[in-house]
Amino acid sequence: MKLLLVEDEIRLADALAHLFKKNGFVVDTAADGETGIEMACTAAYDIIILDRMLPCRDGLSLLKEFRSLGYETPVIFLTAKDSPEDRAEGLNAGADDYVVKPFHTVELIARLRALGRRKNKEIAAAVLTADGLVFDPQRNQVVKSDEVIHLTFKEAQLFELLLRNYGQVVTKERIVEKVWGYNAETDFTTVNLYVHNLRKKLKLSNLKTVRGVGYYLQKSGGSARMAN
Repeated sequence: MKLLLVEDEIRLADALAHLFKKNGFVVDTAADGETGIEMACTAAYDIIILDRMLPCRDGLSLLKEFRSLGYETPVIFLTAKDSPEDRAEGLNAGADDYVVKPFHTVELIARLRALGRRKNKEIAAAVLTADGLVFDPQRNQVVKSDEVIHLTFKEAQLFELLLRNYGQVVTKERIVEKVWGYNAETDFTTVNLYVHNLRKKLKLSNLKTVRGVGYYLQKSGGSARMAN
């Protein structure tokens, strides 16, 4: 799972990032509320861990804006504000969980995994279909003319991003942010290679290149849709 940690206490943020990576998570960090909302809205995260007291803007207003924009990514507040009123305020603003500092790391990891399982159950039955392709993001596979084609994790992430933006150009910058992470050092050569592999593996004649900009799936009688 990919996490976004929004925490301004640098030592705590570093310690948590190390803990999360040790437990198999991919982690991006932000040290203030403005950076946090920008990253939350421009990269694909499975869970966001959010402090309430942040520079630039507080976590509560960040979460309210995030939810108002239609994002449903699970959010855990990790904060020293521990009164019943504080907890209620955070949960009513759209938080999925509320953890008070100081906390036990084993409990935090357990809560993250529980949220991840819940999210996976909610989307487990959802597949994307377009132009005779059926993509299952949980199994990283595509069914095309009764042939099952298995994708690598990154190929699946890239294909899902293109499908969810069917008919629209996805820039190389956005691909890097969504597939590799906001702070990734991946260059566009890697993106080009993955697009080439995806095009070849799935025989996608409609996966088009906009030179110097990005890629898109050209519409050919229909649009991508969710199916259960």
